[in-house]
Parts: sequence; C-alpha cells; structure tokens
Amino acid sequence: MVEQGEYDRWERVVAELQREIEEKERALYSAKVLQQARNPQYLARMEAPDAQAVVTGWCGDTMEIYLRLNGTAIQGATFMTDGCSPSVACGNMLATMVQAMTLDEATEVQPEDLILALDGLPEENSHCAQLAVDTLRQAIANIDRNTRCETDERDRLEDDDR
Repeated sequence: MVEQGEYDRWERVVAELQREIEEKERALYSAKVLQQARNPQYLARMEAPDAQAVVTGWCGDTMEIYLRLNGTAIQGATFMTDGCSPSVACGNMLATMVQAMTLDEATEVQPEDLILALDGLPEENSHCAQLAVDTLRQAIANIDRNTRCETDERDRLEDDDR
C-alpha cells in the first residue's frame, strides 16, 4: 500500500514534469498552435462523409480528412491524426479554414497559408502543414474521381437502356 507521503511526492514530481513540458512547448510553439492542439474542435471521424482521404507523411504521421458538401461548398470538415501536437494543430486549423469554402478555393490553400494562420511553426514541423494540405487535396481529388465514376456508370446504364 502506498503511503500518503509517497503519493504526495509523486504528485509533486508529475506536476513539475508537466510544468517543464508546458514551458518547453511555449518556447517552441505559438499560442495559436498550442490552443489548436490542446482543444481541437474538429478532431473526429465523420459518419458518411461526401469525401475523405487518408495520407501518411514521410514522418510516419497519418492524417485523415473528412468533408461534408453542399453542392461544391464545404459544409463541414473534420480530421483525425495519430501524429504529434503540431499535426493536430494543422488538422484542426485546416478544418476551420475550409468551412464554407468552395472546393476550388480549398484546393488553393497552401501549407504556408496554414502556417500563417497558426502564427508560425518551427521549421522541423512544417511538414505537418504539408501533410494536412496534401490530405485535403486528396479528399477533393477523390470527389472528382467518384463523380467521374458515377457519371460514367450512369452514362453506361443510359446507353444500355437505348
């Protein structure tokens, strides 16, 4: 059985470690990156999305993007990642940015736009922004591919009816 004194000592050690981690994070990342990473509003898998993509970056992190559409406008976007805090921040900020954009507008988002919206990222984490943008673009490309397949199938069925 752990005695109260030993328990209190461990609590102090954990609190000190947490404080040190937070200090190091504040030195590395902007307040916006930390807020987006710690409180991601759009971190979720979407049921029955209109488009989705899963991309694994060179670092080993995987990003998933889910889109709900209203015509050619993005009505909702969510993401999932197994990556680091900057990956979470990039996924969440990107989902925030593309809400209500058209697909064409969303395709034009650059990693630099995402980094700017986050008030910067350390150079060693800039690939997280690239991963998020690449995943968004793949989701949009998947819409185009699915639409083409559906159109081709519809055309084939109409030809069979003639």
